[in-house]
Amino acid sequence: MEFHEKLQELRKQKNLTQEELSEILFVSRTAISKWESGRGYPSIDSLKAIAEFFGVTIDELLSNRELICIAEKDRHQKTQHMRDLVFGLIDCSVGMLFFIPLFGQQGGEIIRQVSLLSLQETPLFIKVTYFAIILLTVACGIATLALQNYSSIIWIKTKTILSMTLTIISVVIFIASLQPYVAFFTFVLLVIKGALLLKRP
Repeated sequence: MEFHEKLQELRKQKNLTQEELSEILFVSRTAISKWESGRGYPSIDSLKAIAEFFGVTIDELLSNRELICIAEKDRHQKTQHMRDLVFGLIDCSVGMLFFIPLFGQQGGEIIRQVSLLSLQETPLFIKVTYFAIILLTVACGIATLALQNYSSIIWIKTKTILSMTLTIISVVIFIASLQPYVAFFTFVLLVIKGALLLKRP
């Protein structure tokens, strides 16, 4: 007997509706419906709650194949959450460029290092470009951190691409505008992101 059949049988033995079971397990009714129709499996934490509530072991609920499938899915989700956390923090850290003196500013014969907020004698369109790319990157980082559990397929597929694209554009802009220290800073962030992507689960 497969997991979805066992869950349905256990629920009916307790004379519970899907709605009632969902309230007991603190999940949505849609999740219960999905599990009972064989369209998915619960997380490890939900499995523990199911086993405890019905007084059975996880081994009794799942076959070896199903257990391996759930463990693999759970590992993949944890890796993805960790990657999202690091990407989000990296993107938010770009906001430090507003305050850290990494921008070169010509002062007579001397080039002084200043923060973006203190940067003067730079064409307005270049300064606006700096502000725009930094703000967009920080916004992407905040969204990545805030929406870690958001399961929209579009968001899942685009968040990493968006983050990488913004960082690549940043590196190109800072190199093109002759800001080597800022370009190096953003390039290091790009390398860290690339290394994380190479470690795909």
